Amino acid sequence: MRLAKYLARAGVASRRRAEDMIYAGRVAVNGVTADKPQVQVSAGDTVTVDGKAVQGPERKIYLLLNKPPGYISTAHDTHNRPTVTDLLGNIEARVYPVGRLDADTCGALMLTNDGELAHRLMHPRYEVEKVYHALVKGLPGESALEMMRRGIVIEGEKTAPAGVKLLKAIPQNNTALLEITLTEGKKRQVKKMCSAAAHPVRALKRVSFAGLKVNSLKQGAYRELEEQEISSLYRLAGLEG
Repeated sequence: MRLAKYLARAGVASRRRAEDMIYAGRVAVNGVTADKPQVQVSAGDTVTVDGKAVQGPERKIYLLLNKPPGYISTAHDTHNRPTVTDLLGNIEARVYPVGRLDADTCGALMLTNDGELAHRLMHPRYEVEKVYHALVKGLPGESALEMMRRGIVIEGEKTAPAGVKLLKAIPQNNTALLEITLTEGKKRQVKKMCSAAAHPVRALKRVSFAGLKVNSLKQGAYRELEEQEISSLYRLAGLEG
């Protein structure tokens, strides 16, 4: 791992500030003053700043959970309702959801203890794609779909343009299945968009978050992300992988 990244992960300073500290000659690796942020740090190396040892960063954990309905997307709940972290039986590290899904919404939810990455993935600036399948009341016509694509004014603010496709019409139940792709994450946005278009949501599932798909992952199950998936997230968030 690059030295500047190591210092940032250890909570010493931001990556840019860590680079300044290195250039100022304040950082040493195994007793040798480092002269550039690209110096590599391996397990077992001793890193010091101003002569004081730096405790290495905790192991970063990246999980994808297929959230079932009925679970709250927080680490703890003051009302003692079940939370998504209750599903992580053998994960000892404290991880946190990246964004939220409503209690009655299921699907792809990422959890991690990498605060810097999580913050960027939730920030509108990085336009992280979130794909939902929404079962809605009624059979939306092209005008309703186009309204949602262009953006809808909700509570005085217009939503960003969205990808909206009719996947399936179900006339016998007077419902339809829509695929909605967002690059922003306003609270209950899909439900509010569909209601504003006169087609309220009956059931909602997030099938993909930042390119991570639940696919064959059973509800309530989770898996650790693969290295290439983590690298892809870092590139998406404008961070060094």
